[in-house]
Amino acid sequence: MRKQQRLRTRTAESRAFADRVQIVMNLTSRLNMLPFDDLEARSAILDEIFGGSVPDSLSILPPFYCDYGLGASFGERVFINQGCFFLDFGGISIGDGVLIGPRVTLTTAGHPVEPAERYDFITHAPIVIEDDVWIGAAATVTPGVTVGRGSVVGAGAVVAKDVPPLSVVTGTSVVERRRLRPASAADV
Repeated sequence: MRKQQRLRTRTAESRAFADRVQIVMNLTSRLNMLPFDDLEARSAILDEIFGGSVPDSLSILPPFYCDYGLGASFGERVFINQGCFFLDFGGISIGDGVLIGPRVTLTTAGHPVEPAERYDFITHAPIVIEDDVWIGAAATVTPGVTVGRGSVVGAGAVVAKDVPPLSVVTGTSVVERRRLRPASAADV
């Protein structure tokens, strides 16, 4: 994965991350229980989730799920439909005029693929969604991806590499990239 960084688990830094996740999980729970027409309370909770004021033109329809909050930034006239998941520890940057369909997942974090390392690190890399992008329902954008200006990501697509500007991408597939080494008994 390009631009990938690692956070070692069982450290003060990972504990601070976990503490922030607890705070944001409580905030998103409160957000998702508000009456739909309580825009003032919704705006106040979104400001808390994202660690500061968000653009007035940002529209996020609940339910909405976020795990960190401090890694996300938004341009003007951004619309995020219901049921979206933002795992933003690695950073999510969303440009102006972006439309995000229902049940979209933007995930910037994961774990190493090698079995012996999976519990020792959280991997993360930023996602950049440039201006005037439309991401269709239930699409997933993975860590380290940039979706270029004016592009469309089709419903249900899994985006694991950069999308050039003014492109339409669709589909999912399973492509075997490599074989992993089995974990030894000492690694488990």
